[in-house]
Amino acid sequence: MTGLPPSIEQWFSSRDWALHPHQRAMLDAADHPATLLIAPTGGGKTMAGFLPTLADLTTAPHPGLHTLYISPLKALAADIKRNLRTPVEEIGLDIRIEDRTGDTPASRKKRQRADPPHILLTTPESLALLISYEDAPRMFAGLKRVIVDEIHALAESKRGDQLMLALSRLQTLCPDLRRVGLSATVQDPKAIAALLARHPDPCEILIADPGPVPDIAMLQTREPPPWAGGGAAYAIPAVLDRIRTHKTTLIFHNTRAQAEIFFHNLWLANSEGLPIGIHHGSLDRQQRQRVEAAMVRGELRAIVCTGSLDLGIDWGDVDLVIQIGAPKNVKRLVQRIGRANHRYNAPSKALLVPANRFEVVECVAALEAATAGDLDGEPRGQGPQDVLCQHILIAACAAPFRADDLFAEVTTAGAYADLTRAEFDRCLDFTATGGYALRAYDRWQRLRQGPDGRWHLRDPRSAQRIRMNIGTIQDTDTLKVRLKRNRVGKPLGEVEEAFAATLTPGDTFLIGGQIVRYDGLRDMTVEVTRDAGRTPRIATFSGTKFATSTQLSARILELFAQPHWPQLPEHTRDWLALQKRMSRLPERDRLLIESFPHDGREHVCVYGFAGRNAQQTLGLLLTKRMEDLGLHPLGFVATDYATLIWGLDPVLDASALLDARSLRDGLKGWLDGNAVMKRTFRASATIAGLIERNTPSARKSGRQATFSSDILYDTLQKYDPDHLMLDITRTEALRGLVDFHRIEEMLQRVGPRLDLLRLPRITPLAAPLLLEVGKVPVKGTAEERLLAEETRRLMELSGLQEVNRVASPA
Repeated sequence: MTGLPPSIEQWFSSRDWALHPHQRAMLDAADHPATLLIAPTGGGKTMAGFLPTLADLTTAPHPGLHTLYISPLKALAADIKRNLRTPVEEIGLDIRIEDRTGDTPASRKKRQRADPPHILLTTPESLALLISYEDAPRMFAGLKRVIVDEIHALAESKRGDQLMLALSRLQTLCPDLRRVGLSATVQDPKAIAALLARHPDPCEILIADPGPVPDIAMLQTREPPPWAGGGAAYAIPAVLDRIRTHKTTLIFHNTRAQAEIFFHNLWLANSEGLPIGIHHGSLDRQQRQRVEAAMVRGELRAIVCTGSLDLGIDWGDVDLVIQIGAPKNVKRLVQRIGRANHRYNAPSKALLVPANRFEVVECVAALEAATAGDLDGEPRGQGPQDVLCQHILIAACAAPFRADDLFAEVTTAGAYADLTRAEFDRCLDFTATGGYALRAYDRWQRLRQGPDGRWHLRDPRSAQRIRMNIGTIQDTDTLKVRLKRNRVGKPLGEVEEAFAATLTPGDTFLIGGQIVRYDGLRDMTVEVTRDAGRTPRIATFSGTKFATSTQLSARILELFAQPHWPQLPEHTRDWLALQKRMSRLPERDRLLIESFPHDGREHVCVYGFAGRNAQQTLGLLLTKRMEDLGLHPLGFVATDYATLIWGLDPVLDASALLDARSLRDGLKGWLDGNAVMKRTFRASATIAGLIERNTPSARKSGRQATFSSDILYDTLQKYDPDHLMLDITRTEALRGLVDFHRIEEMLQRVGPRLDLLRLPRITPLAAPLLLEVGKVPVKGTAEERLLAEETRRLMELSGLQEVNRVASPA
């Protein structure tokens, strides 16, 4: 295909539009098995992806489903439907476009399977559900193209792995299927292309002109940022000034709790009553939709938001993006910057607002990386086996299958190309029987092999239960929040179960920008009333707690090494100069360890720059080593760049503390009995189908699911320690929650170059950690020693020692 039909050409001409070169290139590449388009935000990449579809449907009418569009967000699918209908309706094309997500009514979903539209817009989870039905071959029989939008966002998660397994099934049903991937932010195009294409088919990579250089800078404020903290309250007046001078401003935060705090402070300072909204994933869906509609209509001057607005939705006339707090990841920063001036020929405009002095350095490093186009990203490795187990169950729901055929199909998905037959068979055995320790239980006997060698569901009725639990997104344990009324009150959103458990009647907290008072819990719903107070508690929304990427950490260390730091503001230069006078600055190929007394305790600070998860793990492992070495640790706290430990004795030998083999041995012992492993096991076991969160009768609460998974975990640890689910759990814990590979990479990088400095007092770089939330106490011999010392002190004060001496026999 090399051109557009006249009707579509005329529509472009009527708007004085011309095809961009990359849009013309997508038409030329329409017959390639797979094509990855990397084009800047506002460059018409979504239209480029759909142009071959519109041209094909215009020249050759097609009954049934022609193109499947997949996006990470339900809202993005709805936005694309709205934007795509405009040319279809104005050109007068006879093309049906519909979306299918979790919000689609059941009646429409049923009709779509029987009579699919020409273009269906959906999500990875909905696609996985569609291929589980017996009529999937009929529904997808005429499918020609699949468009995966924002493919970079899916490539980094298990949602992407599940999607590519689903595409391997679609390719079997439709051998001539063409795959298209769209993204604006790709660090390694070849890696994304390998993920998108059917292995070992080639993938065409098209890279568009990046357009104007973004206008990015640090927000200038009258007051300097504090040494510590994450709220950026000091910048509120300067942020309001920028809101006043722009049409619509998106104010991004890294966590939902931070967004709530900032919105509350911004609203209190908003004396002019500028229309400002808040948008994040814990808010009630209707409230989010109201904010989205107001944005499209241009009624809001600013929206405080989180990753819920990261991706390529065209929200009204946004002309400024403000990032509060360090972005942690250059790719995320570039994605967010692209929300401003969503046009190909206009530079995006963005401002960064560091929350504290250290984040000033991180923001400068991120700005330099974004300007240089140096995006970050880490290889994900082989596809996770819990997702594969779920895919095997999905395949069985659709129809009986032969193991040889399914193995051949699965290994066409890039992430599973290196999967061995033994690994596949082990997953198959698990889905069929539950594994050695569980095969005696009827509930886990799900598949059986028939006389013809094909595998099928042991009980066809189990298909419903399997479909109810499809997906890889793990729900946090949340409770609905509603305003208290005589009947059903207005929904406000959700808070975590753990947070709700700490509330007593009268407590206040923030949600959706409102201060509410906790009244009680009824029918697993948190009932609240509005409160006029000005000092609320803050709901601990889970959200995503980003870790600084390794590439950005390396840039920060490079920046430290520069003389005099001319690109930093004066207050931060003074802060770093003071650190250099009192101690040293961390270096890339050396590990700085500071030891100093403070507030009656001995402290040690390890500057690993390995990311929050890894530094947290390092704290757990080092305190265990200190306990073994008799150094009596009392607790620790971690950030993205350092771990601070306090105890009773100073650290005098760093090499004994940071021995790689001892840390790995300690990790294994710690993991096996730790809550991190149980939490990871629960997530993986739910994905793999061992644990059901949803059943036909009810949905399990978080506590019920945790209780069930804890019993299973303990049973397998005792009776089947080599069980597949335990192996998966160890792999996932090391790769995700623990990030131990970052610790190993750090130790390999620095080698024996450990710089342990014994200092008289706390240093500027370590001081912010004292104010960091999330301190972890260590229960061990230090408590016993403190208790013994306090007992001796009391005895001395009371004179009991002398009495005991006189009263004792000679």
